[in-house]
Amino acid sequence: MLFAAGFGTRMRHLTKDRPKPLVAVGGKALMDHTLSLAQAINPSRIVVNSHYHADQIVTHLTGTNVAISHESPGILETGGGVRNALPLLGDGPVFTANTDAIWQGPNPFEMLKKAWRPEDMGALLMCVPRDNAVGHTGTGDFTLDADGRLTRGPGQIYGGIQIMKTQGLHSIDQAAFSLNMVWNDMHASGTLFGLSYPGKWCDVGSPEGVLLAEKLLEGGDV
Repeated sequence: MLFAAGFGTRMRHLTKDRPKPLVAVGGKALMDHTLSLAQAINPSRIVVNSHYHADQIVTHLTGTNVAISHESPGILETGGGVRNALPLLGDGPVFTANTDAIWQGPNPFEMLKKAWRPEDMGALLMCVPRDNAVGHTGTGDFTLDADGRLTRGPGQIYGGIQIMKTQGLHSIDQAAFSLNMVWNDMHASGTLFGLSYPGKWCDVGSPEGVLLAEKLLEGGDV
């Protein structure tokens, strides 16, 4: 599932009349960079959620085999968005991905697929070492122990792509909620894991991020 329902307020003028996933980066819609990575692993289905300027998302994806999960009247956040899309996604673990980042290096979906251990894991998050994160000034979201289990705190940055089991979504009694609530439950049960990304990653959350991402795509110093 690709997240494309948000308002993109940090992008300022760039999202006044379009959803953030359709902002152009390197001559290509931001969402399409992530969509290409997802398509490369040949998933059985791909779902994109929509809310802000939903008609543009629908038009952009017309002619593809991507299904749309529309959120109305309000946005459902990440956790609520995935739960709302389950009838389209089907049973079993799902990949979820933000659509506002550029990756340079191995396909993060492929890395997660190869490392996924359903007997041990509730979720496996792709994390990025701070030195590999372009234009990101935070201290990080998680630390990884020797077994790959995650603990919240300064360390690595969540890159926005994961594979997760969906059963825990049904225990949340709110319509709109963050995946962080599900991760907290998994952490408590010792089933929240992470993988460290060896390539470069750029969070495209601002107009300045677009320029940094384009330089990264060009192979320049950033």
